[in-house]
Amino acid sequence: MPSAPPVVLTIAGFDPSSGAGITADIKTIAAHECYGVSCITGLTVQSTQGVSAIQPIDPDLVRHTLDQLASDITIHAVHIGMLANKACVLAVADFLDRTRPPHIVLDPILKSTSAADLLDSAGARLMVERIFPVAEIITPNFEEAAALAGLALATTAAASAAGAASNPTASSMASLEIMREAARRLHALGAANVAVTGGHLDKAIDLLSFTTAHGIEQEVFKSERQRSNSTHGTGCAFSTALACHLAHGRGLPEAVLLSKAYVSAAIAHAHPLGRGTGPLHHLYRMYEQRRPSQIVADRESPHSRD
Repeated sequence: MPSAPPVVLTIAGFDPSSGAGITADIKTIAAHECYGVSCITGLTVQSTQGVSAIQPIDPDLVRHTLDQLASDITIHAVHIGMLANKACVLAVADFLDRTRPPHIVLDPILKSTSAADLLDSAGARLMVERIFPVAEIITPNFEEAAALAGLALATTAAASAAGAASNPTASSMASLEIMREAARRLHALGAANVAVTGGHLDKAIDLLSFTTAHGIEQEVFKSERQRSNSTHGTGCAFSTALACHLAHGRGLPEAVLLSKAYVSAAIAHAHPLGRGTGPLHHLYRMYEQRRPSQIVADRESPHSRD
């Protein structure tokens, strides 16, 4: 009998286009040979062209759902995405304090790609206060990291963009320094480990800043940026994949590297969908041709046996 897969709980919003949110998370979890369970924090009205409306879920329903799942199923890792408002942040934080799951990955989503607010300011402050200290790792993108760290992103981003045309390498290095400083400040706010994603840069740079017995260490992951319009939900896919790798028992640097590779491949295999920014192909591995078996079976004659 095969062993049961690790169970990953995703706590996030619902995206009807399935590029991000709960349904995208479940696809990512399945792609990483884990079993996904979920709790919806908010409903959105959106397509590949952006978010037009948000309806947070009653926090008592969120609380009840989480408690019901935890009382019935052993959860190996928790992924947290959109939290919508302060009341939902409080419900999730209380749940984490009560249950103390072994791995918690927080994707501190503040806004959608189309600039819609996905967490109110009071909720963001409570998230920093209550969830940062219990999360194993937080995975903000470049803009979220700067905003949460209190950096003047408008100025730094403008300077970075201005330099990109004449010297893309210098621009990427300047952005990396912003990521390093943001990570240091996020550590000071209580985050044990931080992965800042920078897929928007000319060189797709991710920074892992992690706590060791000797202090804070940082590791940079670089790759060529893919020129694709199928990038909706990259942050959700990255953070959910990371939760899956941790559930499988992998260390943080390896988990970050594998999650980044998964997102890159999911972008490369994506098909155009919709009139806006299309989704990744979360389940691309299902469609890859299987390699022919290298095992050759020698048939024995029934008379050749000893």
